[in-house]
Amino acid sequence: MSTKDSSILTKKYRLVLSAVHMVYRLVNSTYNVRELSLRLARLLCQFIHASSASIFIIDPEKKKVVLISQFDNKINRVFDKKKDLEHISRQERLVVGGKLVFEKNCIGIPLVTEDIIGAIFIRRKAGEKSFNEFDQELLSVFAEQAVTAIKNLQLYENQQKVILGSIKFIGKMLEKQKHLPSLHTPVYSKVVKCLAEKLKMSQSAIESLQYASILHNAGAIDVPYEILSKTSQLTPEEFKVIRNHPTNNVELIKPVEFLKPVLPIILYHHEKYDGTGYPSGLRKEQIPLGARVMAVVDAFEAMIRPRPYKRTLSINDAIEELKSNSGTQFDPRVIQAFCDLAEKKIFRKYLSLIKG
Repeated sequence: MSTKDSSILTKKYRLVLSAVHMVYRLVNSTYNVRELSLRLARLLCQFIHASSASIFIIDPEKKKVVLISQFDNKINRVFDKKKDLEHISRQERLVVGGKLVFEKNCIGIPLVTEDIIGAIFIRRKAGEKSFNEFDQELLSVFAEQAVTAIKNLQLYENQQKVILGSIKFIGKMLEKQKHLPSLHTPVYSKVVKCLAEKLKMSQSAIESLQYASILHNAGAIDVPYEILSKTSQLTPEEFKVIRNHPTNNVELIKPVEFLKPVLPIILYHHEKYDGTGYPSGLRKEQIPLGARVMAVVDAFEAMIRPRPYKRTLSINDAIEELKSNSGTQFDPRVIQAFCDLAEKKIFRKYLSLIKG
């Protein structure tokens, strides 16, 4: 073998190792299928010098394409609506069905474990350098590394759905029994999500916040009904019981491994920005951002929902009340984001739905 041939093989070997390492790092820092597929598409374009890349994900139960992530060296796109998924080309359907496509401007490889869970495509524009066999080998390396991660994340997400479904069911049963009279309205989680997105929180942080919005009052199960339903002022002893419910909440949820990132949000959502809250008297950035977000939405909901023992505020009056407590009870940045969103029609509709 000539020195030149040996050098070429060494370069290829290093590229393959690099591909394995890059995908491994990506997989171990991503915790949901949607985010992984987006990041894989971006990595493929950068590493194989494609003009675009697509990741197709198949629902393991429905056996249908439920998600397509694309990157065109400019922006990531996600297609998960039924109307978007209807326009899949014949070529793409072949690969999703298990066939390999290798053309000068397109390579498609199915993602296969025990069954097909998706497909990976890379493309180059007309006039650009044609793909070669080594490009296909590199794409195969990416596919081999990604397929197990996608499968595991699908199983993980299904487990999450089962657990959260059970938690929601328990909440509905408790509500029917009137044990927790102050459960949140169904739109509460949407308001929380909008606010988190406005603050540019990461996708994983938004998911944790949404879980917290479902679970953060679960600890009230241990609070006696006569305290929860009391319409007069609480005694010091009764208030102490109420103050303990975030800690009880955390103890209740702690055994569920994937909910670990949710615990600080639940534990500290009664803290105040100026340090006068509970259970730890945290202040400003010591309080997790998710907890600061939830504190604002909690307070807003409490002000506008009808209660037999207090005056109900209008949406505008409640917003003014939030503003007046900015910098003391609430994070000013969260309040500003809430007020900015309140100018938008869809968010205003959510606020109206909270009011009922």
